[in-house]
Amino acid sequence: MDADSILHLSHHSTADTRVAAMSALRYGPEIAIPRICGIYKKFNMHQTFFLPAWCIENYPRAVETILDGGHEIGHHHYLHEHANEMSASEERYWFHRSLDVIVETTGQKPKGYRAATYKFSRHTLDILVDAGLDYDASLFGDDIPYILQNDRGSIVELPSHYGLDDWPHYQFSRDFETMMPIKSTQQALQVFKEEFDAAWTYGGLWVAVWHPFLSGRLSRAVAISNLIEHMHKTGDVWFATLGEIAEHIRSLVTRGEWSPRTDKLPYYDGPIPELGNSKPANVQPAGAVERPSKDR
Repeated sequence: MDADSILHLSHHSTADTRVAAMSALRYGPEIAIPRICGIYKKFNMHQTFFLPAWCIENYPRAVETILDGGHEIGHHHYLHEHANEMSASEERYWFHRSLDVIVETTGQKPKGYRAATYKFSRHTLDILVDAGLDYDASLFGDDIPYILQNDRGSIVELPSHYGLDDWPHYQFSRDFETMMPIKSTQQALQVFKEEFDAAWTYGGLWVAVWHPFLSGRLSRAVAISNLIEHMHKTGDVWFATLGEIAEHIRSLVTRGEWSPRTDKLPYYDGPIPELGNSKPANVQPAGAVERPSKDR
């Protein structure tokens, strides 16, 4: 639930006068969250919501609705800042500032993390391991859970991919220059359903990424409810929070009942030498994006 955090991050000095975009993003916590939580209640499901900590501070009613429904709140940065555009110290600062807000609000440390816009950095795994989190849900490296490991330790990776994200299907915004053609719910849900059916056939993990301000719109919420009903009728499906899934994976490993694949990070120690000498650098922000400074 990013709400208008992404607008302030991208357009700090003009966000307040981008009123139409602001109203669209605020639709998420104000209107869509109660609707989506109502759907989950109908099916007796508990799910995971990733919230920037700034949104936790500014939308307490939405947070209360999520927690009252028995859902998990995961770490999603402070203002949806991009981890791989920051130095290691900046990333660690904003991570812990966000962590403090989550603990203060929920009374417990989050179990998992998703990098904003999936921008997992060369430093992110160090931070997650040092903080003692159980899982990450930012990467795309498998169809089932696997392990991310480095010299500091390991966490469970619960992968998804862009085909399960509603952004490519529904997001149209001149303010963000995301001018994708808007798909009908039939088109979008066909993709989600095909991914689910394949995951069910082959025993995979299905992790959708649905933004409330997009998928919480009336027709799309109805489509989600129909999709969930299809999943229930299919049978032999475990609906769970990502924290519960990560705990299950760890228990299987501890009992020696399964050995998941392990990805060791970093994949590379820096720029590959075949293209010449180059120093490691951060990703450059697109356009005029202004990221927050820890000194503010």
